Amino acid sequence: MTDRIHGLVAATYTPFDASGRLEVTPIDAMVEYLIASGIRGLYVCGSTGEGMSLSTDERCRVAEAYVQAAAGRVPVFVQVGHNSLTDAKILAAHAESIGADAVSATCPSYFKIASTEGLIECMHEIASAAPGLPFYYYHIPVLTGSTVDIVDFLRRAGQAIPNLAGLKYTDTKLHEFQQCLELENGRYDVVWGCDEMMLGALATGSRGAIGSTYNIAAPLYGRMITAFEAGDMQTARQLQSQSIEMIRVLGQFPFHSAMKEVLRMLGFEFGTCRLPQQSLTSNEVAKLREDLVQLDVLAELIAP
Repeated sequence: MTDRIHGLVAATYTPFDASGRLEVTPIDAMVEYLIASGIRGLYVCGSTGEGMSLSTDERCRVAEAYVQAAAGRVPVFVQVGHNSLTDAKILAAHAESIGADAVSATCPSYFKIASTEGLIECMHEIASAAPGLPFYYYHIPVLTGSTVDIVDFLRRAGQAIPNLAGLKYTDTKLHEFQQCLELENGRYDVVWGCDEMMLGALATGSRGAIGSTYNIAAPLYGRMITAFEAGDMQTARQLQSQSIEMIRVLGQFPFHSAMKEVLRMLGFEFGTCRLPQQSLTSNEVAKLREDLVQLDVLAELIAP
């Protein structure tokens, strides 16, 4: 993959059966739905896909299923971050071997990264295991606990990591995001990762975005991008407001478990999330459905 990311990349979910075992069969239909809804790429085994709750073997199986389902129509990014750099390297090499288009990784999070040098060294280890693929560092400090200056990382990492292509930037600091975008005359592909702030990211210069809610509301975000590019800021703001309200409703519950319930409402059986993420009760599912049906963005998709 040599082109930069443009448009919406779905951070994909991982399907489980009723017993909580991995069940990759629903992935084919989900990928068809996502592509039809305007998705331009797939980001596999990230936070949304519960990568950190899967075994290394399961992560390999999920990556293979998504690469096969995409069949070259959209790029597939495989997230390989792990507290064990040995396992992360195994996952990265596997992603390259199955024909994935890019590798991405969070930093180790149990033993915290304390310096830019340490982050560069860890990401070099992972990226070097898939030297033929673009590498995107997954910056999500709220989950990794990393306090490393991400602009400093980008300034210094290019020499040590030859295949460093950019970042998945999942934070809310638009000024920092802008610095990353503009660094060295736009050297890096910096992809936005906060769905409820997409409009701000577009205004800052974002060309692509990776997110969870694109699985269920890609057309809304697509219309937002179209309105923004046409200079229709009133419509763009209205669409962002709908996104914010949708995410607020989902956020009343364990977020990813709620998203999997929405997938079920849309006809995709992905099970629920693994512990430590909590499942929704039947009453919570009913309340979620009721609240979502009232929103214009999903009223046509989810019947009462």
